[in-house]
Amino acid sequence: MQEHHVWLAFGLTAVAGLATGVGSAISLLAKRTNTKFLCASLGFSAGVMLFVSFVDIIPIAKTELIQELGNKLGFMTLLLSFFGGMGLIMLIDLLVSEPNNPHEMLGVEDMDKDDIDNKRLRRVGIVVSLSLIIHNFPEGIATFTAAVSSGLEIAIPITFAIAIHNIPEGIAVAVPIYHSTGNKRKAFWLSFMSGLTEPFGALMAYFFLMPYWSPSLNGIIMAAVAGIMVYIALDELLPSAEKYGEHHISIMGLIVGMIVMALSLYLFL
Repeated sequence: MQEHHVWLAFGLTAVAGLATGVGSAISLLAKRTNTKFLCASLGFSAGVMLFVSFVDIIPIAKTELIQELGNKLGFMTLLLSFFGGMGLIMLIDLLVSEPNNPHEMLGVEDMDKDDIDNKRLRRVGIVVSLSLIIHNFPEGIATFTAAVSSGLEIAIPITFAIAIHNIPEGIAVAVPIYHSTGNKRKAFWLSFMSGLTEPFGALMAYFFLMPYWSPSLNGIIMAAVAGIMVYIALDELLPSAEKYGEHHISIMGLIVGMIVMALSLYLFL
């Protein structure tokens, strides 16, 4: 593994994780949520993740695993890794109760609510930030391993998609923390720092996976990354886009995301 690839992977993972700070800044500075733009962006991100998973990452993982393990065992390993990645992120979602889940959509306008929801948001407080930390850890591993095992044509779109995905999470963290502390600066920094879990996940991947890196492990990790991204797209991004805006806008964003990803892969052939 070349050293500059590793540093690039760390940099991309940090960019993706710290996008939570963009969401928290929006929640503290904007007056209202631009729901149509956010809806289209989330759909776009889902399109990128789905297309790159099924068109590029899974075929590469399948080729490597079959070459190393043979047809039957290689394909079975591919399936187990793909659904194992899905299972991991699904388990994390199940362990985080719904009221404390950072994927529960909130808008900037919730910052100024003064009704019964306020009491609930105050109770959530720091728990939401901790929940986001748990969610972001496997995403950091996924972003890092995708960056070190693939070219820039894969790594950059994945980073961009995860970063977009993290913006509404930053809002979801900053709003309740603001209500629990009454301090906008603290809400921003706690939300911003919760995104550091992704580069921390990358660090863990570097120390515990890189020493044992092989074509077989690369195929397993890539299949698991694809499973994680497909789950995020279907369970988080598209439902969130529906909540924030109109159905057709989210689907148009998804299609545009797929087209952009397809063009980027074509240009790097």
